[in-house]
Amino acid sequence: MERHNETPATRMHAVSHETEEIVDLVLDYSRRRILSSDTPLDKPMAEPELRRLAGSSILDNGIGAKRALALFEHVLAPACITTDHPQYLSFIPTAPTKAATAFDLVVSASAVYGGSWLEGSGAVYAENEVLSWLAKEFGLPETAGGVFVQGGTLGNLSALVAARDHARATLTDAGAELPARWKIVCSAEAHSSIASAARVMDVDVVPVTPAEGGMLSGANVRPALEEHGAAVFAVVATAGSTNFGIVDDIATIAALRPEFTFWLHVDGAYGLAGMLSPLARHRFAGVEHADSVIVDPHKWLFAPFDACALIYRDPEAGRRAHTQHAEYLDTLTETAEWSPSDYAAHLTRRARGLPLWFSLATYGENAYREAVSASLRLTQRIAAEIESREGFRLVRQPQLSVVVFERDGWDRADYSAWSARLLDEQRAFVTPSSHAGRPNTRFAILNPMTTFEQLVGILDTMV
Repeated sequence: MERHNETPATRMHAVSHETEEIVDLVLDYSRRRILSSDTPLDKPMAEPELRRLAGSSILDNGIGAKRALALFEHVLAPACITTDHPQYLSFIPTAPTKAATAFDLVVSASAVYGGSWLEGSGAVYAENEVLSWLAKEFGLPETAGGVFVQGGTLGNLSALVAARDHARATLTDAGAELPARWKIVCSAEAHSSIASAARVMDVDVVPVTPAEGGMLSGANVRPALEEHGAAVFAVVATAGSTNFGIVDDIATIAALRPEFTFWLHVDGAYGLAGMLSPLARHRFAGVEHADSVIVDPHKWLFAPFDACALIYRDPEAGRRAHTQHAEYLDTLTETAEWSPSDYAAHLTRRARGLPLWFSLATYGENAYREAVSASLRLTQRIAAEIESREGFRLVRQPQLSVVVFERDGWDRADYSAWSARLLDEQRAFVTPSSHAGRPNTRFAILNPMTTFEQLVGILDTMV
């Protein structure tokens, strides 16, 4: 191994005995963690206790890699809940495949830049292969394409920015007057990131009350379109709501477009991966008519944090809205090559789609179909178990892999105390939720390693 004379300025970057020891330490820990079959659930720790145990680690001359890694392994990591634990059932869990997790190390080690074709054509090619596969699964045309961004919030924002840009250009080309305030129509149960995007864009949200059962349909959307007219530049349909896993009636919303002009965006951050399973594919009719969609691989597509696939029906609409222009960028923006930085509200980016690419290439798409289907089957089985138990009530029948239920007689304090006890005993992470002012709790089932027996054991604690 070639070594260079080390100086204080080059110590952190030179290949040296110290560097070898650091890499060996990190790879050994990573191997043990990835191959562990009994990683504890762990739990948060109060800041004063962390301060007592961790102390100060940023010093003039450092504390050395061995002490720093030991501090992480024995103090800091146990103060973080293990999100890929089979009994992590809150919010929307993550459950990256072993191949995807391992390859995430490769992405960092390879110093790959994923922002432009010029600098990362191989990585961009692989990412685009995954995006094309997803677009085909969703029924979008072969010309569809997009980019992997940080998460669903940035994906929704970027899609809606492109939608407004498209609406503005359409009205301007027609010689029509632009509205005083642009508007987004969505379900009142849409993800909070839609309202967040609207605040960033300084546009208004028109929340529409969905039908009984939580599904937004064309019949619900029509009055809003009639009232607000050309001011509505986008309608957002949800393909798997976070709280309930409800899929809007996308087909009837799309059917309004011969009468009304709007961009149809499908927020499928959690649920759109359900299309991979024949058990749920029918619920997503109409997605093929979308102008843009998002889905988060770090949720139900078993990739590590953080990755959201943003796909445009017409990628050029995304490019027109997002390409940044500067003298130093001319060498990138004045070519026809596919540069991911042109398709969302970002510039610098890591090639965050590569772990999913590696996992798909390793295991094949059928393995993904089986894993998604397993979540759906388990959801139906535990929902039936809940219904059969005296004193339990399903709030809604599950469509995808979220089960929301109530325990008779429990108030918010009961759910909170029970949830805290589960985590303190390292049995499960299940947090309280609510709907229509009534407290409840929920199982979000994505991890293929979660078992029916584990879920039944959690129900048994609700006495």
